[in-house]
Amino acid sequence: MYNEENLRSFGKLICEIASGKVMSREEAREAYKQVILNEQPELQQGAFLMSHITRGPSKVELGGAWDALDLYDTEKFTAKTALPICDIVGTGSDILKTVNCSSPAAIIASACGLAIAKKGAKKVTGVSGASDIFQEFGLDLNAPISKAKECLEKYNICYLPGEAFLKSGWARLIQTMRFTSAFNILGPITFPCQNVDYIVIGAYSPTVCNQLVEVLQEINIKRAVAPFGMAYNIDKIKGMDEFSNIGPTRVVELNQGKIETYEVVPEDFGIKTAKYEDIASHQCSKSNASAIYEVLLEKHESPLADLFCINAGACLYISGLAKDYKQGYEKAMEALSTKKALQQMEYLKQVQGIKTSV
Repeated sequence: MYNEENLRSFGKLICEIASGKVMSREEAREAYKQVILNEQPELQQGAFLMSHITRGPSKVELGGAWDALDLYDTEKFTAKTALPICDIVGTGSDILKTVNCSSPAAIIASACGLAIAKKGAKKVTGVSGASDIFQEFGLDLNAPISKAKECLEKYNICYLPGEAFLKSGWARLIQTMRFTSAFNILGPITFPCQNVDYIVIGAYSPTVCNQLVEVLQEINIKRAVAPFGMAYNIDKIKGMDEFSNIGPTRVVELNQGKIETYEVVPEDFGIKTAKYEDIASHQCSKSNASAIYEVLLEKHESPLADLFCINAGACLYISGLAKDYKQGYEKAMEALSTKKALQQMEYLKQVQGIKTSV
């Protein structure tokens, strides 16, 4: 049973946020704790999440919400590897929906000698999330996190579904939520693998890119880039949560505590500009997964291959395995064309895949 005093207090907070109140870090931590631990009725949880995202979370509030996710919801491990560990993930909720990019980019980057602890979740606003894609590839989303740790330590790659490591709140909410909330911003910067030092974290708006990097700065991540990709001849407010090969990309970079913002274009990676139709999301997760597999298998000279490789190249750049974005792309394309990336996919399935009886 819910406590009447807590119900009224939380309801008052919802109204105050809708009217413009900005919470302290401690207030935000407590409010999100109550959502995560299901201490409020679902109606109040939904009203709180929507009022907060509509008003627009502050840097301090996001810090408090991140604290709550980290303290009350994240299952963690430390990987034993001498390699630098990087993550690549997007917030989703972007307008320009593409074939899932961070999932194949993670696989490709890992084939270049970088350890990738890739996070993801099922779809919220799009056709397919990373979990939908990896499930199509045969991964067991219900496997224990220990399997992901094993795969990362053995083969430099693992997949960490939010449904598995975010145990109390987000995994429950994502089953029914189909609207954007602060969890879309914060879920991608939770760290079940505690020794991740680098992250490529795409976002659905320039403002959210800034917020993400500010939170990452607060929690002392060594280096990160937050891209907001755009398309030529399409309104710039309509973008994608990844580096773009169909137009410019606004990038917020964190490097040893310092933040800078700049823009890159496809030519900076040494590639030609493609068209949105070449990389647009298909109608279902199965079709998107098939498109990804075709690139890993044989379609190495294609707009989708370029999209995946520029994002994999960004991982190599921030992790120090490439001197710039162009070299990062070149190394990623080599791993793709020699089918090392395809082998990484097989390793992932071998350890984290669904086991079938003979």
